[in-house]
Amino acid sequence: MAQTGSSLLRETLTMILAGGQGERLFPLTKDRTKPSVPFGGKYRIIDFTLSNCLNSGMRKIYVLTQYKSDSLNRHIYEAWNIFNPELGEFIYSVPPQQKISNNWYMGTSNAIFQNYNLIDDGNYKWVVILSGDHIYKMDYLKMLQYHTDKKSDLTISCNDVPKDIASRFGVIEIDSEYRVLSFIEKPDAPPVIPDRTDRSFVNMGIYIFNADVLKYVLIQMQKQGISSNDFGKDVIPYMIKNGYNIFSYQFVDENKKSEPYWVDVGTIDSYYAASMDLIGVNPHFNLYDFQWPLRTKQLQYPPAKTLSHEGERVGRVFNSLVTDGTIVSGGLVERSLVGFNVRINSYCYITDSIIMDNCNIGRHSRIRRAIIDKNVKVPEGTEIGFDPDADKKRFFVSDTGIVVIPKNYKFPEKD
Repeated sequence: MAQTGSSLLRETLTMILAGGQGERLFPLTKDRTKPSVPFGGKYRIIDFTLSNCLNSGMRKIYVLTQYKSDSLNRHIYEAWNIFNPELGEFIYSVPPQQKISNNWYMGTSNAIFQNYNLIDDGNYKWVVILSGDHIYKMDYLKMLQYHTDKKSDLTISCNDVPKDIASRFGVIEIDSEYRVLSFIEKPDAPPVIPDRTDRSFVNMGIYIFNADVLKYVLIQMQKQGISSNDFGKDVIPYMIKNGYNIFSYQFVDENKKSEPYWVDVGTIDSYYAASMDLIGVNPHFNLYDFQWPLRTKQLQYPPAKTLSHEGERVGRVFNSLVTDGTIVSGGLVERSLVGFNVRINSYCYITDSIIMDNCNIGRHSRIRRAIIDKNVKVPEGTEIGFDPDADKKRFFVSDTGIVVIPKNYKFPEKD
């Protein structure tokens, strides 16, 4: 008899890998790990994975942290401390503790192996392994039910993409029953889906293991002297070679759009593009679906407002997301995302930009195609994004010309 969703969930542990350095997102990751980078005005990147867990009924969660985890730990405690241990619910941050060696986490599967006591202690049957740095909507319970129905040892969530772009990813080769035949990292000639010869399955980094199989495989690989640090490079190929029952799962997007949405904002340019999409008339990612709530820390700020004064001092906001506590006082904001408690003063012009929490933009400043991280006070009359040569002398500028000002940056005082 098939198990119900609630009975499956009681015996399922979720482990979220959230220790990545996010080097390509520098300087946004100068003081924080990638999953804790702000996104969408009020969220952190990890909020989307955690919201998926909450909406899927998965409430036994360990978040495995590593680099620059202060901000992430604080956010998990302040925004996600909602689970009731008396009901068997929890969320805990787990840093490297050198439980089995003197090493930090050496890869995705090594992080799980170093914390296998957490799986044993709870006597779990299934382990859901997620990444904390992707933006998407997914019901993991649907995948868990598929995993048990298939009597799979490992199930890999896959997103189908056009064959001509699949070589950017790790590609899963499957048979007509969706059984995994091989895993190939960035192949020149990607294998296609049997019933869709113009599409290929790419690995999303979302795995469900039978707990006993996962433990046995990791121990055997260690005994045989085979690297077991990474799921994609090591563990999955080993399991395929040794005949384990592995199935792919077609990603079911809860975003309710014509094209599935799953984004890795791994670079400044991809982060900027995904952010700017949110302010479109019909954005690809829907923040406003109340059937799939997105949770984050709710700060107790007053509503955002605009202020108009005499003459040309008119506070105006067009096609933008503006978060609580922000005041646009006699300035113009268009096609931008503005975080909490930002002050935009008279005669400012801000366009196509991301302004994060607690920034103060001085009078007569002009800002274009820029990302200004938290707690930055921009002096009066400052121009950013209009002179590429001047910007490159002061700040990081991406390949497409996005100027990034890091958190807590102090402008030099003018003479």
